[in-house]
Amino acid sequence: MTMYVGAAANEVTTTEAEVRDVPNNPSEPAPAPAPAPSVPSIASSAMLVELSISVWTGRKKDKKASEDVTRQNYAATGVASVNKKLLGDCAELVTVQKLTASIRNLHASMTMPWSDTGMRLVPTAQYFKYHQQMDAMRQEWQARVDEFLNAYDWEISVAQTSLGDLFDRDEYPTREALEGKFAFRLNYIPLPDAGDFRADIGNDAMAQIKTHYKENYSRQLNSAMKDVWQRTYKALSAMSERLDYAATDKKKIFRDSLVENVVGLIDLLNVCNVTNDVQMAAMARTLDMTMRGVTPEALREDDTFRRDVKQQIDDTIATLPSLDL
Repeated sequence: MTMYVGAAANEVTTTEAEVRDVPNNPSEPAPAPAPAPSVPSIASSAMLVELSISVWTGRKKDKKASEDVTRQNYAATGVASVNKKLLGDCAELVTVQKLTASIRNLHASMTMPWSDTGMRLVPTAQYFKYHQQMDAMRQEWQARVDEFLNAYDWEISVAQTSLGDLFDRDEYPTREALEGKFAFRLNYIPLPDAGDFRADIGNDAMAQIKTHYKENYSRQLNSAMKDVWQRTYKALSAMSERLDYAATDKKKIFRDSLVENVVGLIDLLNVCNVTNDVQMAAMARTLDMTMRGVTPEALREDDTFRRDVKQQIDDTIATLPSLDL
């Protein structure tokens, strides 16, 4: 199935102005060509963002233990691998690792996919909210990293007891070296227009590269818009499934986040609609009307209300574009 996400981008193509009648008097200047209309492009609606977070895993393969396990079980060399936690279940390190996962999830939820290299698309309308939240998370992350580093020497002594014969002091980096294994980088990159490509090459090669870049640009943008539709489908489908029970049936349990996730789609569809897609704008308006007055408590307590809301959600799902799901 083919998904419809609207035009890949609003592009401006510069052409030569139509030649007007030249006056008979050669000394009289020709009329100036009419200026080309200014059409907004996706480059003015979004930018690229690259998030890179590195964290020390605290894990290491123990070659001797791996060989022992292999030999004791009469197995072929290399089929068994023993990996150990150098600091055991160090609470400070676990906190940093969990927070890192939360930051990456937040980053993914507030941006749209763009390239296989990890860069993602952030709408300019979302930038300030995104940057504010990511900066707060960065400060929290750095504070937790500092707590871990301060506890590092003590945790080594604790690990010596828990690891027993697996403990090897040479496997632990110095405090200074360990600091270099933690990094938090956030880079913003302007998004070029699909037609904005310059190179000092021949005309034939230039045309070929422009065509290739335009196709890739459209493909990446289509993937970004499809991701928004997939998030919408997932949240609506979850609500439909959880509300699917009659008054005489056993009530299905659902969290308040079921409603919050669908309400959040309204902002998502508006903010991420960088191509001004009419279908996406209409979906945002529909959900805004549907979710007015909808609360988790009302859905749990009022069978008729729950049934009506489920029907509206199902009707909305039926209008979604094909997503190849």
